[in-house]
Amino acid sequence: MNKKIKQWMLSTDNSWTAFILRLTLGLVLFPHAAQKLFGWFDGPGLQGEIDYMTSHVNLPMFLAISAIAVECLGTFFILLGFLTRLTSIAIFFLFIGMIVVDHAAHGFFMNWFGKMPAGAEGFEYHLLVLGICLALILQGGGRYALDKLWRSKS
Repeated sequence: MNKKIKQWMLSTDNSWTAFILRLTLGLVLFPHAAQKLFGWFDGPGLQGEIDYMTSHVNLPMFLAISAIAVECLGTFFILLGFLTRLTSIAIFFLFIGMIVVDHAAHGFFMNWFGKMPAGAEGFEYHLLVLGICLALILQGGGRYALDKLWRSKS
């Protein structure tokens, strides 16, 4: 890997702002990842999520598994501050895909008042995730990020 790219991917400062954004994103994504992986919080579990993504969203199996991997592994990487910029890029494009493939058709707003069928949500939440990802791409993981430790060893 190009040394400049590796340095950029692992660079960060001691910023509290990036740390807070990283924890916020990770803590918000964690219940969704746990639903997909383990079936916690009334989630479908891994097989249920794969079935949903391949049959209802019509994604090929490879894309469904890739999307689940990005969201679930990405959650843990973000919480740890491990490969924060690269993970934020992956999550950013995952959420762009979610908006385009599914949520844009339901409008901007979440289904707060139950006016749409269950699961039909707009994309306002996704925009917040995109904004946090952009900030982390620009700034890195901040304080307590494993990126700092890994960079110092490379």
